[in-house]
Amino acid sequence: MQVSLTATSGLERRLEVAVPAQRVTTEVEQRLKQISRTARLKGFRPGKAPYAVIKSQYGDQVRGEVISDLIRSSFQEAVTQEKLSPAAGPRIEPIAVDPDNDLKYAATFEVLPEVKVKPVETIAVEKPVSEVTEKDIDAMIESMRKQRPVFTTVERAAQDNDRVTVDYTSTVGGEPLKGGEGKDVTFLIGSNRVMTELEQGVKGAAVGESRTVPVAFPAEHPNKELAGKTAEFRLDVKKVEEQSLPEVNKEFVEAFGVKEGGVEALRAEVKQSMTRELTDLVRNRIRGQVLEALYKENPLEIPRALVEEQIQQLQLDMARRANITDPQQLPPPQTFEEPARRRVALGLLLGEIVRAESLKVDRERVQTRLADLAAQYPNPDEVRRAYLQNADAMRQIESAVLEDQVVDWIAARANTTERPVSFSELTGFGQNTAGEAAGSTGA
Repeated sequence: MQVSLTATSGLERRLEVAVPAQRVTTEVEQRLKQISRTARLKGFRPGKAPYAVIKSQYGDQVRGEVISDLIRSSFQEAVTQEKLSPAAGPRIEPIAVDPDNDLKYAATFEVLPEVKVKPVETIAVEKPVSEVTEKDIDAMIESMRKQRPVFTTVERAAQDNDRVTVDYTSTVGGEPLKGGEGKDVTFLIGSNRVMTELEQGVKGAAVGESRTVPVAFPAEHPNKELAGKTAEFRLDVKKVEEQSLPEVNKEFVEAFGVKEGGVEALRAEVKQSMTRELTDLVRNRIRGQVLEALYKENPLEIPRALVEEQIQQLQLDMARRANITDPQQLPPPQTFEEPARRRVALGLLLGEIVRAESLKVDRERVQTRLADLAAQYPNPDEVRRAYLQNADAMRQIESAVLEDQVVDWIAARANTTERPVSFSELTGFGQNTAGEAAGSTGA
């Protein structure tokens, strides 16, 4: 077999391969003989048809299959001979495929770049150092109180933060609006859960009072019946309730699933959950710094085929998360260009560290990751069994675990400085929606 290699541009290579005609002929004859042993042709007993008849009947088909298989196998032989590492499958260009000459073709493809990783000791990492204080726990308990407000019926007029219950009807141009009525509708004034005009319309109204509130709809409103028109909403106030925070007592504690130990047990669970959150955040901060430094300090020439593959994967991921079925609704491919390049580069860099340091996946960490994944479902045992029976799913878990191991290996050798931070500074608790932070306690 003759092989000619040309570097066309960048990482692209062109192989011209010539497979001897005799090798093609021999393979075709062997396959035809195999067919002749079992072939059923009209006028002949099974397996008794003459070779010439078999060749006439199946020759072209078998030759096409042989050429396809020989291109595939000879390409692998050629890249091994030339010590190449293709980044993706080749683009095949037939040159000569006629029966009387050598099989010749050209294969164009990209190769993986040579990867050299700078010493990881040069990577600078700032490690946040924090702890959960009693003050932090107090703030979280207060947030949890806000999740379960107490509403008490009052006789006064409605005001901000009150919960009101109303019946309503609506008209447009004096005609009833289709579907525009409701009974015992409850909303919180100031929560922005209903139209602002309706929230403001019931302020100052007491039980038994009615208010008529005009609501102007924009011209671009999706409902053509309302677009550019003004609707009149009649609101009949049936109940006004004042909001207050619950006491931190036995009932409050049990509402968060703590059946024994009272308030102290709740505080202990909250602290445990907050500490777990803190540990995860510190780890993620370090991970982000390690990967960013690895990417920036080790620039690579990236195979275009791998970038395009990652762009497609990122588009699929977005479509799944956003429940998008129409590809036209996705952002253009160039939007994903840089994230795709980053993914490919980091994959090559981390893979080189795994190879150079002979790192092996930690089976215990794989089982822990699997258990954590399964615990997110109501039937963890079934989910765990399903993962174990799915080779692709397990490979994904193993890949994620090995990546974590590489990051930990780098972080342990990086130039690390510590910076004390508060829980609120690190987590953003108190700056974001309080309920989000409290919801992670699991208490």
